Amino acid sequence: MSTTIDSYKRYKQDVKAVKALGVDSYRFSISWTRILPKGTLSGGINQEGVDHYNNLIDELIKYGITPYVTILHFDPPQALTVKYGGFLSRSFVDDFKDYSELCFKIFGDRVKNWITINEPFIIAKMGYDLGVAAPGRCSIPGGDFDYCTAGNSSTEPYIVAHNLLLAHATVVKLYREKFQTKQGGQIGCSHVGTYIEAYSHSAKDKAAAKRILDFELGWFMEPIVYGCYPKSMRRLVKKRLPSFTKEEKKLIMGSFDFIGINYYTSRYGKNIPARPHMPHFSRNDPLASSEFKNVNGVPIGPQADGSTFIFSYPQGLKKLLKFMKQKYQSPKIYITENGITVAKNNRRGLDVALKDPHRIECILRHLYMIKQAIKKGVNVVGYFHWALFDDFEWGEGYTPRFGLYYVDYKDNLKRIPKESAKWLPKFLNG
Repeated sequence: MSTTIDSYKRYKQDVKAVKALGVDSYRFSISWTRILPKGTLSGGINQEGVDHYNNLIDELIKYGITPYVTILHFDPPQALTVKYGGFLSRSFVDDFKDYSELCFKIFGDRVKNWITINEPFIIAKMGYDLGVAAPGRCSIPGGDFDYCTAGNSSTEPYIVAHNLLLAHATVVKLYREKFQTKQGGQIGCSHVGTYIEAYSHSAKDKAAAKRILDFELGWFMEPIVYGCYPKSMRRLVKKRLPSFTKEEKKLIMGSFDFIGINYYTSRYGKNIPARPHMPHFSRNDPLASSEFKNVNGVPIGPQADGSTFIFSYPQGLKKLLKFMKQKYQSPKIYITENGITVAKNNRRGLDVALKDPHRIECILRHLYMIKQAIKKGVNVVGYFHWALFDDFEWGEGYTPRFGLYYVDYKDNLKRIPKESAKWLPKFLNG
C-alpha cells in the first residue's frame, strides 16, 4: 500500500483549505469498507472509521461548510466481489441498502445532501466492458490490458448497470420512507455528462450522436425518469438488456431529488456502416463511435495538458444542460465535477507549477455557460470543482494535476495554494 495525499490524517488542515477558498459546500465520499470492513452488517462495524467521518463532518460544519456525501464512489468491498461477484449479483442491492441505511442513521442528523452512486456508467463500462478499472473484467483477458480477468462484456455491463439502478432506487426509497422527513435532506446520483456533437452534417452522423447520448447518459437517466431503457438500446442490444418488472419500474421512476453531472469534455459521434460479422462483445453501440476530431480533422477543443481524454469544450456543458431540460423533464441539477489538468513535470520549478491561469479560465468559461443555461430555464443549483488538491488519478497516477492546491510529493505532501486557489475567494466576493 502507498499513501496518496493522506487526507485521512490531515482532514483538519484540509477543511481549513476548503474554508480559505470562500466556498460554502464540500463534496466527499464515504469508503464502504471503512465502515463495514467485510461489506455487511453481520461482518461488524468499524468504529474507527465511523469516528473519522463524524470528525470530518463536524469539522466542516464548524467552519460553516455544507457536506455533500457520496455513498459509493468506485470502491465496493472486495469481500463482496469474492463472495458473490459484487455488482453482478442482486445480493449487492441488499448489502448496499444496509450500508446506506447505516450512513443515514449515523451521519444523517448533519448530512442533508446524499449522492447514492458516482458515475455508474464508468463502473459498468470501464470495469466490465473495457476492463481498465476494477474489477478489470472483459471478454479478452490479457488483450490490451494484462490485468483483465475473464468476463462477458456482451452481457455483464448491462447486468451491472441494472443492479446499480435497482440499488440506487432501493436506497432512495429507503431514505424517503424512513429518514427524509425527519432529517430534512435530499438524495440523488451523479452521472458522466459528456455531450456528443455530430461528426459531420450528415443525417447518419447526427443520429449516431443521439444514440451515443442514449448509450451513455440515457442508459441511466431514462429508467429513473421514464421507467425503461432508451429505445435505441432496446432496439440494438435487446437480447442482452435486462428488463424491469412492473414493481421495479414503480421503484425506479422518480428516484431522485436532483441529478449530479460530472462534465469535463465532449466528443463527436460518428456513424459506422453495418458490416457482416460485426463484433458484438462490446457494450457500445456497434453502429457508432466517439471521436475527438470531426470529419475535417478539427478537434472538439484544445487538449488539456496532462490528460488523455479532456478536450476543453465549455459550450458542450451548456448544450448538455439544455438537452437534459428538454429530454428528462427539467430535473434539479448540480455540477458535481468539473475541472482541468496540467501535467506533473519534475523539471518545472515550483513557481511555474503554481501558476495555473488556464484553470481560472476553465472555471470562468464553464460558469458562464452554466449561467447561459440557467437563463434558458435549466434548473442548475450548484457547482463543485474537481479537485481541491492534486491527487492520484486512476491509471494515470500522479501525472495529471487537477488541484486548486498543489501537493508537493517530495516535501511531506505539503499543500500549497495555486494562483487559482488565491483567485477563487476574490471572485466569489465580487
